[in-house]
Amino acid sequence: MLDDHDESEVHDLLSTEEEAVLDNRRVSAVRLALAAGDAVRVARLLEPLHAADIADFLEQIDAGERREILLLTPACFDGEVLTELDESIREDVIEFLPSKFLKEAVRDLESDDVVDLIEDLEDAQQNVILQALDGADRAAVEQSLSYPEYSAGRLMQREVVSAPEHWTVGQAIDFLRAAEYLPEQFYHVTLVDPRMRPVGNVTLGRLMGSPRATLLADIQEDTFRTIPATTEQGDVAYAFNQYHLISAPVVDDDGRLVGMITIDDAMIVLDEEHEEDILLLAGVGEGSLSDRVVETTKQRLPWLAVNLLTAILASLVIAQFEDAIGTVVALAVLMPIVASMGGNAGTQSLTVAVRALATKDLTGSNVWRVIRREALVGVINGVTFALIMAIVGMVWFGSPVLGGVIAVAMVVNLVVAALAGTVIPIIMERVGVDPALASGTFVTTVTDVVGFFAFLGLASAVML
Repeated sequence: MLDDHDESEVHDLLSTEEEAVLDNRRVSAVRLALAAGDAVRVARLLEPLHAADIADFLEQIDAGERREILLLTPACFDGEVLTELDESIREDVIEFLPSKFLKEAVRDLESDDVVDLIEDLEDAQQNVILQALDGADRAAVEQSLSYPEYSAGRLMQREVVSAPEHWTVGQAIDFLRAAEYLPEQFYHVTLVDPRMRPVGNVTLGRLMGSPRATLLADIQEDTFRTIPATTEQGDVAYAFNQYHLISAPVVDDDGRLVGMITIDDAMIVLDEEHEEDILLLAGVGEGSLSDRVVETTKQRLPWLAVNLLTAILASLVIAQFEDAIGTVVALAVLMPIVASMGGNAGTQSLTVAVRALATKDLTGSNVWRVIRREALVGVINGVTFALIMAIVGMVWFGSPVLGGVIAVAMVVNLVVAALAGTVIPIIMERVGVDPALASGTFVTTVTDVVGFFAFLGLASAVML
């Protein structure tokens, strides 16, 4: 049971008039109520929270607590909470949520949310959710699942507000008022021809602000784009961002209207693409804080193994100059500087190039201009730091020759780093490999090998 202090803290949380948020005090209070088996108090603590905050709470607690809270207060977890959950624990939550509450949770979701919810689940769990839907909704979801993964067909919602292109504003408004069901969020009325092919969009603002006798065709938007259902979702997000779309109709192979994508879904994809690029650049895959130790290890181990092999390659280069390093000890002191500067310069160019490829700013028409620019930046940075290191070499070790050697090596490595950071991701994309995933390792290898070889090779030739 809770002691007097805990009871007081819980009471303060329940009675506060401030906006309910997921903070440490609330998490602690829920855990205390959970430990006491007090389902009523747990429900009262969670009820004011936004669905995203409840999802965050489930992600912060361990698997045992998560299962206990699902069994104690299943009614707190509606469909919106399920859609906000990280994919890594969603399957676990669905497994322990009683079937009755799971079915109630998914019935009020839009079709695109249901698709997002079940597409990564096992067949048995998919069937449980599909059986909870009525016939029409189930058919719509199954149709969306028939499209390729990560396509517009998976992303779209099947609920669309459309009207014949010859209708007037009055007819459209009367239709909307009489409709038994409208999508939870929609921004346009899509105009269609007799073959159900979308021909234009009318914003709700223009619809409500125009006289009833006005033809819908006369107030449609100037910018109108349709999206084929097989379009990759990354390209969908790019189109929304590039052309400032709010919503766009999705069409099948015959150009007929089959669904709608709204800006909130497109921006989620854009955010996921950005997050994926960041994680892949670091070689950590698509992991999250909710992943188990074994899953996290499997995601990170392969690229650590690749890094080990490339490090061995760089070490083999160093081994070729053992005599030079043994004779001039200063080489061992200075060579990490050359490699480190090259690695950082390569990472800078790589990050810019990968992002530009993702946003389609780097294309075949400007690739050579970008490569020339990066080479020039490498030369300027190389010369700048070469002068600094030349002075450091002379002052530190009293050797003008050593200062000149490291200066030349610095210029060479920074130029190569700038070129490698730009060219390697371009090549990776051309051969069909995600540049964010594979480029970093290769760029680091190039800068290490070139840096060590240029510095130690030049030193062996000049100083021995």
